[in-house]
Amino acid sequence: MAKSLLEQLRTMTVVVADTGDIQAIEKFQPRDATTNPSLITAAAQMPQYQAIVDETLLQSKKDAGSEATDSHILSLAFDRLAVSFGKKILEIVPKRVSTEVDARLSFDTESTIAKGRNLIAQYEASGIARERILIKIASTWEGIEAAKVLEAEGIHCNLTLLFGLHQAIACAEAGVTLISPFVGRILDWYKKQTGKDYEKAEDPGVKSVSKIYNYYKKFGYKTEIMGASFRNIGEIEELAGCDLLTISPKLLAELDGTEKELLRKLAPEKAATMNIEKIAIERATFDKMHKADQMASEKLDEGIKGFTKALETLEQLLAKRLKQLESGTKVGQVSTEIFQCYDFDGDGFITREEWLGSDAVFDALDEDNDGKISPAEMSNGLSGIFPLVTTSS
Repeated sequence: MAKSLLEQLRTMTVVVADTGDIQAIEKFQPRDATTNPSLITAAAQMPQYQAIVDETLLQSKKDAGSEATDSHILSLAFDRLAVSFGKKILEIVPKRVSTEVDARLSFDTESTIAKGRNLIAQYEASGIARERILIKIASTWEGIEAAKVLEAEGIHCNLTLLFGLHQAIACAEAGVTLISPFVGRILDWYKKQTGKDYEKAEDPGVKSVSKIYNYYKKFGYKTEIMGASFRNIGEIEELAGCDLLTISPKLLAELDGTEKELLRKLAPEKAATMNIEKIAIERATFDKMHKADQMASEKLDEGIKGFTKALETLEQLLAKRLKQLESGTKVGQVSTEIFQCYDFDGDGFITREEWLGSDAVFDALDEDNDGKISPAEMSNGLSGIFPLVTTSS
């Protein structure tokens, strides 16, 4: 009997679900899962998760005290909501869940360290071992330095928004547990710059992750590589053999429904034979390489802004929901508010560049696959995005 691409991929790569939706995780049964503010924002709108949101909001307001500011209550609520979703996901996945640090702290080493410690403390207070948690941090120099401290304390980290080899090397030297290079966003940047379509083997995102993989395996680094942000299953096929790949429910379904032979493209023994120069990374070299890499510089900045925007959107929705809970008002439709938050140029559509948050959520909302989200798609998506995805075959 022929095997699906997903079945074959799992024999050579750890498959991770790029979703905050518990139903999707139950369907595809990944080993690990990862989540971020834009995923939680979408999931929090679903009726099946409303109890988690409401309980977290009310408890956060109570614990913060009567003198607490709204921003303090919402910050506390977001962290707890992320942990609450994380705990639910850990009831399903056998290994780890990534929980993200506030993107607004990306250039603040000490605050990132404090946030990482706080998130781990919340998990451990619930009886969950820190080995099952990855603290997700942006791959700025400051973020990597924070991860170095956390890793030394036994707090494992997932460095995200990683687009360049210099970031990857710095992470490996810092002893980071996992990195998440963004395949699709790299491709998006090059397509915009050149106007050309790339064959899957020449995909700039695929080539970037392959280069990082070969560098790590050549020099024996223990840091794991988790390719992320895929535009199509061709990219996934080209990275078969990578340590981990985090894949949206939409592409997981496509892999599950496709039967053909999958060849392993990445392997440690291949990397060992390659002629690769080792690069010593310190702050000056990192900054020099980052400045010289226009794509990495622009995409890191764009990603931080995108995750920040997603977090601010979630905070707005949580603030509105808290007021509704306190007044007894029925929850209203929020798709219009979310749409306006992301439609930066006011043209009536949200492009991938405007969205900036999770690719998994964007792909699920973009029903006609035209690279932009209409108000109708936003409205339809928030009322049925995850049930739609999880019933795909």
